[in-house]
Amino acid sequence: MRTIPKKDELTICFAHVAYRMAERFALRGTGIKHFQVGSLDELSARIAEADVLSVSMMWRNELIARAPKLAFIQSISAGTDQYDRAALAAAGIRVASAQGVNANAVSEHAMALILALMRQLHTGRDNQAKRHWRGMIGDLSRREDELGGKTLLIVGLGRIGSRLAHLARAFGMRVIAVKRDPSTGADAADEVVAQDRLLERLPDADVVALACPLTPETERLIDARALAAMQPSAFLINVARGRVVDEPALVAALTEARIAGAGIDCTVEEPLPAASPLWGLENALVTPHTAGETRRYEDNVIDLLVENLDRLWRGETALRNQVV
Repeated sequence: MRTIPKKDELTICFAHVAYRMAERFALRGTGIKHFQVGSLDELSARIAEADVLSVSMMWRNELIARAPKLAFIQSISAGTDQYDRAALAAAGIRVASAQGVNANAVSEHAMALILALMRQLHTGRDNQAKRHWRGMIGDLSRREDELGGKTLLIVGLGRIGSRLAHLARAFGMRVIAVKRDPSTGADAADEVVAQDRLLERLPDADVVALACPLTPETERLIDARALAAMQPSAFLINVARGRVVDEPALVAALTEARIAGAGIDCTVEEPLPAASPLWGLENALVTPHTAGETRRYEDNVIDLLVENLDRLWRGETALRNQVV
């Protein structure tokens, strides 16, 4: 692996279109040289200057060839599917994720989507824009509902899934968790089952929440077959990755009212194209991949970056949230 320079010789590049990473880092008074870029073109032009890179979705694996000094990438995001681990390891570049920095925000966002769908806040906002006062509903199946006594099935019981389980249980929900290793996690959920039992347990759920990483095993995990196994009155919540869901199958299920609705924070293509049918579905509540947004996000990532730099300077081999 490449060796990072001493503190007074180090240069950090922060690469993000919106997050004010360099500004927040400067407030720490470390004396470390740093700069920020806001586009892929800028990153391509200046990556050769960087010993350390803090980046997320702007990363392209082709940049490895343009980064002769780069020794460490501190990802700004928890997800790391954009990084070619073999290629980075071959180049001697270490990588650590930002796993955990937004666990509170994402779990709270998932809970907010559940509440919004169950209480029909999204249609209330639509009606407000139309200046329409909706009357009382006689049809029980079309009314708002309450969470107490409902069953939440969470796919993925990491930091986000575990905290979502805690929040849901505070609302009186029963929680079933699906995870690769069902021998752990019993303290967070009422029941923990292996991923190969997902189809079996989907009919039990009033809400299905996705909080798993994107892996070959989870890609398109929620497909037409899984959607068909859900109750017609059930909601799907996705705060994981867009490709965990077969998006055309979800659109079909929502259009045909084979499930009640979906709260979607991540889509297969982002930004969501204007032509996507998801925009026009009344029973879909779409947020623009903002579940992890928080006013402390930059500082939380910088905390990880500083800790990992200290580990590297001490010659330690293990990084916090190590990926490569």
